[in-house]
Order: sequence, then structure tokens, then C-alpha cells
Amino acid sequence: MPRPVPLRPTFQHRRADFYGRAGGPWDVPTLDVALTQPTIEIVDGPRRLGGADLERAIAAAAAWLCSAGMGPGDVVAWQLPNGLEAYLLYRATWRIGAIAAPIHRSAGRADVAVAVELVQPDLILTAEGLPAAELHQALLLVPGDPSWPPPPHGHRPASAPVPADLAAVLFTSGSSGRPKAVLHTHRALVCKARGMTAMHELTPTDVVLMPAPLAHVSGLQNGILVPGAAGMKTVLMARWEPEAALRLIEDEAVSFMIGPPTFFISLMNAPDFAPERVRSLRLVSSGGSGVTPAFVASAAAGLDCRVKRTYGSTEAPTVSTSGPDDPPERDQQTDGRPMGDCEVRISDPADGSPLAAGTPGQVEVRGPELFEGYVDAEATAAAYSDDGWYRTGDLGRLEDGWLTITGRMRDMIIRGGENIAAAEVEGVLEQHPDIDHAVAVGYPDDRLGQRVCAFVVSRAEFDLPACQAWMDERGVTRFKWPERVVRLEVLPLLPAGKVDRAALERRAAADAEPPPAER
Repeated sequence: MPRPVPLRPTFQHRRADFYGRAGGPWDVPTLDVALTQPTIEIVDGPRRLGGADLERAIAAAAAWLCSAGMGPGDVVAWQLPNGLEAYLLYRATWRIGAIAAPIHRSAGRADVAVAVELVQPDLILTAEGLPAAELHQALLLVPGDPSWPPPPHGHRPASAPVPADLAAVLFTSGSSGRPKAVLHTHRALVCKARGMTAMHELTPTDVVLMPAPLAHVSGLQNGILVPGAAGMKTVLMARWEPEAALRLIEDEAVSFMIGPPTFFISLMNAPDFAPERVRSLRLVSSGGSGVTPAFVASAAAGLDCRVKRTYGSTEAPTVSTSGPDDPPERDQQTDGRPMGDCEVRISDPADGSPLAAGTPGQVEVRGPELFEGYVDAEATAAAYSDDGWYRTGDLGRLEDGWLTITGRMRDMIIRGGENIAAAEVEGVLEQHPDIDHAVAVGYPDDRLGQRVCAFVVSRAEFDLPACQAWMDERGVTRFKWPERVVRLEVLPLLPAGKVDRAALERRAAADAEPPPAER
């Protein structure tokens, strides 16, 4: 299925004069060169590869791709479990100058079809039982098969890539609509990997546990790119399981983790959790929705390590975080400072005009690690301002250089003409001593437009009267109070571990009862 035109960067020419200067953030090698360090080790269950053995496996995978006809500019897609095969495919694809297009292991048939339609890959690899296996052009791999990749037989890359070449296409989750295909270059990804390594003060003695899908920006960045730049060991998990994570943290002396709050809440609530089992942890960085001050404080106490907030997206990986010398209170109250050459400004969501410091509005980002556009050129044009700032769709404020994310523009609940930030309601609820996690969504109402429903994971009963009493005690404006409370054992999650808000919104709408009498 040939593409009408090759995938290529669509936006970089508008930034090259600034970021492409000698000694600038884009003055970096390709990913293959940047990640070739002898101390890197990959652990996938009983399989371990490092040093010369890992290099031989990457070379064999690259030769195998060449034998399959892949070369510079070709798109290699795969849908595979988190494991050694996915890691080797990334590294081998970058070595031969091809473009990696990983698809979430949990992506359903419809999302797989959209991904294939968007990038029209030259090669598709998958495993039996996954939706991509239904595609007639897909080749099947058997995870754990010791015969793959086979020893190389003279196949070598035709030419090496250059830093400005595309390296990866990542697909957004599609939780709020059709997935988008996000384009990243070698130099942008190398720039971000090196910056995060320095910001987290990671060294070859650190070990990261990676349960997020390697097809997700967090899995790619923190399971492959950052550990590669630091020369670290990466311990892969096929999927998040708290008890298995405890064993791996203990056995592998894991020191660094990154993920949404759901991971760490379930870890601390695991039946066999004990502080001594996680004593090797020194740093946890948490991103995504629901990273409230209460969560950061409780996780730091429960895990006995530094826990900080991090802000980023598929398009703009890790825009901001706190540095090693920043005050601990900033870890809880803000999402950190813009990193390196990354710039942040706040604009009026209505007309895009810049707002004064401390005024909440839409977060816009400009920097060398930004994506180069979407496969859809019209979507790229809509995402960027005329002067080159990426419109994130997130709401936040910037004060004295510190960024605080207050929610998504699409997560704003509008009740009777009043704007209610879901993140504000969630933050108040998570201060309650019995609540581990809270998510606020809007549900339709014929008279008011929307009302607020709170889904909570709690250690004790928590109903609507208890919720209203708590909101009253905390002095929350009355129209922001939830009018329904649903207690859940677990929250529905997207493949990367983030809360599936769309699923909760559908449930709230489906379960909506006639509106209560006005108070």
C-alpha cells in the first residue's frame, strides 16, 4: 500500500534558523549514535541483553529489516507487547534510517485501522491474537522466540540517517476523537532525552521500571530514550500489575519511575506493600491528569522518595518539571519550570492574545523538542500559531517562571453558564483522608447544560452527602459541588495508564437520573 508522498517533517523549516545553530539544542547526533552506550541493559522477564550482546541483537534486527526491503524513509509499524522485540525494532529502524510507527498493544481494531490508514506502513509486524494480525499484509512475530532476529547475512543499511530525518510516528490515544499521527525527528528526540537525563540527574547506576507501552510517548522517552542517553538499565513490564511491580522494584533495585498517579496509588495499596520493598526508589515523576498536591504529598510519604509533577504530551514531551535543587513545595504545587530551550506562554483561549503573568489561559509551547507536525497538514496548521507556538489545548498559569496546569480546555465543565475546572474539583476531593483518586466529569442536563459527577476510589464509603459536607468544609463555591458521586474499585484506564475520561463521561451520561431539586 504505497503512500502518495513520503512522510517528511512539515514544520521544521520555520524553526531551523534558531534551533539549528552550531552548538544549539539541535546540534546533536542521530538516535542510533546517541543511544549506543555499553552500560545500557534491557530486562524483559528472564531475558537480559546488554553490552556487546545488545549491540549484536540490534545489528541483527537492522539486517533483518534490510532483508525485508526496508531502508531510509520507509515506515515500519508494529503492534507488540512491551518487550525486547519492540525495543530492538526501534533501535534497528533508526539505524537504517527508517521511521518507527508503533501502535499501542491495547489499540482496538478501529484504532489500528486508523493508524495504518494515516501512515500506510511499508512493513507491519505483530503477534498472534492482536488486532493488527487481522491485516493481510502483517508479518507475525512470536514474542520471546530466540530465533528472532536471525544472524545477519550481509544485509547492511544503504545509508545512515541524518539528525533532521523523521525517526518516529506516535499516535495519540483517540480518547476524544480520531487518533492523530505525530511526527518526531531524530534531533528533537535526542535533545529531549539529553535534557531529561540532566534534569533528573540520571546516571548508569540508575534503573527505570517501565510499564507504560513503548508505543506511548512516555514509554518511548523513559523506557528507551532517557535510559539510552544515561546508559541505564530498563526493566520492562508487559502491563501494569502492582504485585509484579513490587517484586521487580525489589529484585532489580529500581531507582526511577514515571507514570500517572494510578500506578503509584495501586502500588501503595497492594496487599504486600511495605516501605522496605521500595527503598531503592529515589525519584518518581508523575504526569497526566489527576496529579494533585495531595497525591504528590501522599506518594512522597508512602514511597519515601522524591515525587514531582511533570507536564508534557505526545506532541511536546516533557515541557516542564522541577529540578534537583528546586524547593520541595514546588513539586506539589506546580508542574515545574520549562526545561532547557523550551518556552511557555499563556494565551487567551478565545482569541490567542498573550495574557499577563499569573492569569490562567491556554498553554502554548515553543522549543526544539516539539513535534514536526501531524501527518495531516491541516491539523498541523490548526495546532500552531502564526508565530510558531504550539497550542496545547491545556489550561494553566505561569507565575515567576513556574507552570501550573489547571486542566484541559475540553475538561472544563460548564454548569448554568459557570465554568468549573475538573482539576479543581478533583484536587479538593483528593484532600479527603479516605479518597485515593477522584475524577470529575460533566454530564448533560437539559436546563443547566451540564452537571458535575465525581468518580472516586476510596478506602471507606463516600457518598453524595459526605461529598457535599466535605466541599462545604473546604469552602468550595456551591455551584462547583458534584451532584452525583460514584464510588469505583478501580478507574478505567487508557493503555498508558491515564484515566479514560471519555469512558467516565459516557457512563455519567448513560446513568444520569432526572436532575435533583434545586437547592
